[in-house]
Amino acid sequence: MAELIDLKDDREQVILIGISQGDGESSLKELEDLVGTAGAVSVGKVVQNREQAHPGTYLGKGKLLEVKELLWELDATGVVCDDELSPAQLRNMEEILDTKIMDRTMVILDIFAARAQTREGKIQVELAQLKYRAIRLVGMRASLSRLGGGIGTRGPGEKKLEVDRRRIHDRIGQLKRELAEVKRHREVQRKQRQEAQALTAAIVGYTNAGKSTLLNKLTDAGILAEDKLFATLDPTTRGLFLPDGQKILLTDTVGFIQKLPHHLIEAFKSTLEEAKYSDVILHVVDCSNPQMEEQIHVVYETLRQLEITGKTVVTVFNKIDRIDEDVILRDIQADYQVKISAVTGEGIEELKEILRGIARSRGVYLDRVYSYQEAGLVQKIRQLGAVLSEEYETEGIHVKAYVPPELFGRFLRGDSHSIY
Repeated sequence: MAELIDLKDDREQVILIGISQGDGESSLKELEDLVGTAGAVSVGKVVQNREQAHPGTYLGKGKLLEVKELLWELDATGVVCDDELSPAQLRNMEEILDTKIMDRTMVILDIFAARAQTREGKIQVELAQLKYRAIRLVGMRASLSRLGGGIGTRGPGEKKLEVDRRRIHDRIGQLKRELAEVKRHREVQRKQRQEAQALTAAIVGYTNAGKSTLLNKLTDAGILAEDKLFATLDPTTRGLFLPDGQKILLTDTVGFIQKLPHHLIEAFKSTLEEAKYSDVILHVVDCSNPQMEEQIHVVYETLRQLEITGKTVVTVFNKIDRIDEDVILRDIQADYQVKISAVTGEGIEELKEILRGIARSRGVYLDRVYSYQEAGLVQKIRQLGAVLSEEYETEGIHVKAYVPPELFGRFLRGDSHSIY
C-alpha cells in the first residue's frame, strides 16, 4: 500500500494582533494580505478594543496571555502586530509570549526587500531596514535567535543585525552616500525630460490599485503587473503618444498603504519625488475595494506628507468591470475624473482625451506656414505640441497647434537651433 504524503502548508504560521479604533477588522485584513505577500499564513487574529496601544506591551497583559494560549493551540510560530512597535514593546512582548515578534513595518520592509530589483531600490530598502533595526537591536536580540527563516530575514540579514551599533551606523552612512549619487543621476534624467518639454504625469495610488497594469495598457511597457500588494517597487517611465502625435511621459511609482513606514518614506523620497516634479498626478483608485474611500484619503495624506500639492489631479477609477453600474464614484479633490478598466480597455480613450485636453490647455496657440525645408520643425511641433491641423500648401506646411509657452517664440521665429 502506498504511503500517504502529508501536504501540510509549510509556510510560517502567525497570529495577527491589533488595536481596534473603529477599523480594526479592515486593518487586520490588510495585514493578513501583507503577511501572505511576505510568504507566511495567518492562522488567527486577536483584536483588543482600546483607545491606544499599551506603551509597554502593545496589548494589555491579560490579552497577551490569551495570545500566548492561542499560539500553543494553533501551533503558530510567531506574532505580527498591526502597528510599529517601540523597542520596549518588542522586548516585553518577547518576554511574555516567548515567540518571534514582528510588526507591520517589519513585514512591509521584508516585502520591499524581496521586490527591489534595481541598485537604487536595493539601497533604499537596506537603508530603511537598518534605520528601523538599529534602534531595536536590544529588543530584537531574543527574537533573532529564533529567526532562521521567514518574515524579517530578507535584506541585511541576521549577521548584520548582530554587529554593534557603530558598524550599523557606518553602513547607513555608506548607503546614504551611494543613494546621494543615485539621486544625482536621477536628477540628471529628470532635467533631460524637462528639457524635452514633454508633459509629465506621475501614476500614484494605493498599492494593488492597478497602476502598473494601466501603464502597460497605455504604453506597452511590459512591466510586472500582479494582483499582489507592492507587485512592483522600482519606478518606470514610458512615453505615451496621443492621437495628435504629442508625447506624454508617464512614471509609475511605488504604491501607498496605511501606516506606510516613516523609514520607507524617507528612504524612497528621491523615487517619490518623481510625483513632486510632474505636471499631472494620475491617481489610480481600485473602485471595487470596499475600503476605497479610506484608500483615497491615505493617498492624499501621503501626497501632503511628501509636500506634493498644487498639481493637476486626474482620478482614475479603475476596475469598473468588477462593480455594479449603480455605484457612485466621486473624488471632490480631483480636477478630472474618469472610469476605466485597465484590463479590458474600457475608458482608456476617454483618459487619453483628458490628458490631451490638459496638454492643450497648457499650450499657446500657433498658426504659421513653414517652408518644406523646415519640415523638421513641424515634426518637433507634432512631438511637443498638440496639432490641430496640418495642411500642405504651395508655400509650405500650414500648421495650427498648441505648443509649450516656453517654446512659442522659437517656433514662431522658426528657430530650429535652440529647440533641438
